[in-house]
Amino acid sequence: MTSAAPELAQVTNVVHDLDRAVRFHRDVLGLPLLFQAPPSLAFFQCGTVRLMLSPPETAEQDHPGSVLYFRVRNIEAVHQTLVQRGVAFVGEPHRVHQTPDYELWMAFFHDPDKNPMALMEEKRKGEA
Repeated sequence: MTSAAPELAQVTNVVHDLDRAVRFHRDVLGLPLLFQAPPSLAFFQCGTVRLMLSPPETAEQDHPGSVLYFRVRNIEAVHQTLVQRGVAFVGEPHRVHQTPDYELWMAFFHDPDKNPMALMEEKRKGEA
């Protein structure tokens, strides 16, 4: 590594049914599918980070991944769209933090393999 801070390039989430996971990430969340690498890998673009979906290679890897936070604009509209597509949220979008400049809003859900995910919006004062 160099003296500059490293940039996050890729995250992997464990899945057990790749076809189902691809449909969820592509068709429900709307993430661009980059490619699939047979027999069991799929890659999506999430802003500047690539998301790899893969079955667990060992028993130690067979657990839900870290929470993936998707930055969105108009969290309420995105939430409603995903609810209409069948996503079951843990709760409604809600404010979790407030600064002098913005309010941080989140809404949590899981993918079909129980990987935790969230919508996140920083609502600037005057936009909320």
